[in-house]
This record gives sequence, structure tokens and C-alpha cells, in this order.
Amino acid sequence: MANPLLSFVLEAMNNIAPLSLADNSWDNTGLLLEAPIPRENANGILLTIDLTLDVVNEAINNPNIGVIISYHPPIFKSLKRLVLSNEKQKDVLLCAAKGISIYSPHTSLDNCAEGVNNWLAQSLGNHQLETIEPAVNPPEGQETAGTGRIANLESPISFLELTKKVKEFLNLDYIRYAEAKGHKSGEPAKRIAICVGSGSSVLLPVQNADVYLTGEMSHHDVLFALSNNKSVILCEHTNSERGYLESVLKPKLIQEIAKKNCSYEVYVSKEDVDPYHCLH
Repeated sequence: MANPLLSFVLEAMNNIAPLSLADNSWDNTGLLLEAPIPRENANGILLTIDLTLDVVNEAINNPNIGVIISYHPPIFKSLKRLVLSNEKQKDVLLCAAKGISIYSPHTSLDNCAEGVNNWLAQSLGNHQLETIEPAVNPPEGQETAGTGRIANLESPISFLELTKKVKEFLNLDYIRYAEAKGHKSGEPAKRIAICVGSGSSVLLPVQNADVYLTGEMSHHDVLFALSNNKSVILCEHTNSERGYLESVLKPKLIQEIAKKNCSYEVYVSKEDVDPYHCLH
């Protein structure tokens, strides 16, 4: 590969979140776009949750950006053509035209040993963590990897206090929740099942937890959880993920840069924001 920056990103991300941990039965991870003519003298990596046109323009306007790590894959479904009239495809084409490559870790970053689910669990205070669906034959150093997490609180607290802790940790203006009858009657929150993003498929089968913590869940899935005496905390999809970029992924990439004794730089997008707002 004739692009040293891209080669570094592939190696570094494999160290941080091996692609073997991704759920590629439905996900699309790894190198999604290799720029045919890499941007000259670009030594910067831009981190984003979503690749929007605003983020693409941010990268284009910074001549040091040569690779975008987009947590959500901008290429997901099968493509029959690449045209500028399609807004999603336009974002990718603009990157290719400007010599910017795109890498997406998505579920490999969710599932790895120090991944996004582990980071969100930090919002809960002191706890012991276990994996909902452990990875099969994980790579060395990734023994605790797998899908979803369950946090066993060392000091159980009320559900509403727990919800406040999550809101403060994520620095959110609002957070949605649904409180089960048990918690309403004074039972403390003890075991919290966690799945960032859209967590229904992972969380609903979990019976040995009393709280589900995720980004989003459908109305009927929330009702199903409540009927099973499980409370639900919803942060909005990307709010459950975005803080990981600055808090964890950027420092990890900087550590990888130091190992190589090179001068690459890591940026976190300022244009990547949650699309939802709440009118009070």
C-alpha cells in the first residue's frame, strides 16, 4: 500500500478493535474507500460518528486530513452505481476526489475489550462488568470482547439517580427513560444491560438485568421491557457513542502513533453532532 497514513490507520485500528470482532453478518466494517491518489502531505486522521456532508467539507477544508475514521459505515448496502445525485454516495465520491480514504470500525469498536460499550458503562459508577454474548476465539488481549455488557453495581441506587448519572456523564440536555413498576416502588437498580446505538436485539433477550441502557429502542420494545419489569434509559442513538471518540479512541490512536514514533495527528470532528433537538 503506497499510502503510509492509511497503512498506519489499518494497523492501529486492528490493534485497538480487530475486525474479527465485528458482526459482519449484517455490518460493513474496515477499509471502505481507498483514495486512488492520496492527498499530498496529509498526516491527519479525522474521527466522526457519521459521515455527513458537513463532516466531509470539514475534512476537505483541513489540508492535513488524509483518512476519515467514520464509526458508522457510509457504505452499507450493496451499490450498483456511484452518482453525485445520491447524497450518501456524494459524500464518498467527494472524499475520493480529494484523496481522502475512509475506514469504518462500527461493531468491532462496540465489541472490543475497551470499546464503546465499556465506555458507556463508566457512566454508572463502580461496577463489575460482564459480556452478554462473549466473542468466540477472540484475539489475544481481547478475552472480554463480545456483544453488549452487563454492569453489576457495587452500590445499587435508585433508578432515577442512575438515570441522572448517565445524563451527567454524557453531558446531555435531556434523556428519555421508562421506569418499571419495581423501580417505582423503591427497588434499587442493580444490574444494567448495555448496548450502544440501537440495542433492542441485544438487550431484550437479557432477563438477568433490571435496567436496559441504550441509544434508541422502539415504542413497542420499551413496552415489552416494562412488561418484564425492566426499566429503560434512552440516550438517543449517537449520544451513546460520540463521547468515545474524544475520551478513548483519540488517546488510543495517539498511543499507537507514539509506538511508531511518527508525526500523525488525530482530530475529532466538530461538525459531527446528534441530529435531534428537544423543544422545551
